[in-house]
Amino acid sequence: MRALDGLDLDVPTGSVLGLLGPNGAGKTTAVSILTTLLRPDGGTASVAGHDVATQPERVRRLIGLSGQYAAVDENLTGVENLVLVGKLYRLGARRARQRANELLEQFSLVEPSTRLVGTYSGGMRRRLDLAGALVAEPPVLFLDEPTTGLDPRSRNELWAAIDDLVTRGTTVLLTTQYMEEAEQLADDIVVIDHGRRIAQGTADELKALVGGDRIEARLQDPLDAAAAERALIGLADGVIVVDGRLVTAPVLGGAETLGHAVVALAAGGVTVTEVGLRRPTLDDVFLTLTGQVS
Repeated sequence: MRALDGLDLDVPTGSVLGLLGPNGAGKTTAVSILTTLLRPDGGTASVAGHDVATQPERVRRLIGLSGQYAAVDENLTGVENLVLVGKLYRLGARRARQRANELLEQFSLVEPSTRLVGTYSGGMRRRLDLAGALVAEPPVLFLDEPTTGLDPRSRNELWAAIDDLVTRGTTVLLTTQYMEEAEQLADDIVVIDHGRRIAQGTADELKALVGGDRIEARLQDPLDAAAAERALIGLADGVIVVDGRLVTAPVLGGAETLGHAVVALAAGGVTVTEVGLRRPTLDDVFLTLTGQVS
């Protein structure tokens, strides 16, 4: 069984590519190859102009990696973790300490920096791990499901940190299972399944694959379904679907069409408990393309 099968990726300098796919799709394998942790048995790959198979040491000097689990030492303090990484990169004790202090400030970790990492929250550990990946100021950063297991607040904090890095010119390849994360961070998104690329585009372009906006009206009385269909037929841009009390009509025109729909339903004598405009989400894309929920 092939983990990757003809996968082709291109990440322009200073941009974020989101690599999206279900468990087992090949995301981590792709990252492992691109970061020289795994040698490919075929094909070619280069990072910042250097071949990952024939020039692995040059690639390693130019990249940072933050994996699915925070690679931090719980028996060291936050600052000690970063200084240790700096020394491993042969920055020298003085520069390692300077760089650690810069990153602690950047990631809002100055206050807890002298505490043992074993006392840190999950979000603090993830931020420290990301800081560690940046000690050598790499121009290319790989983030393999960086917010897995984080609460919403910690996830938002990490997103803000990543946004700041990209603003400073860092090139990022991000793997994730979170649709919202891909939409928030990625300039371009590649959806993969079974090691193959099955779709690529911006968030809006991918959403267009599953159709446009839909009016959803929940009826007070399911017997009003036929009347609701008649009321919406002039606004619908496709087949109207009735599922019990829920009537769904594909439409064009967005919010303006929603207003017309409300008027038409009332004029048709249809009482609704709720009515709204639903736009396609990346979750819809994911389900349509892979047959799996995100």
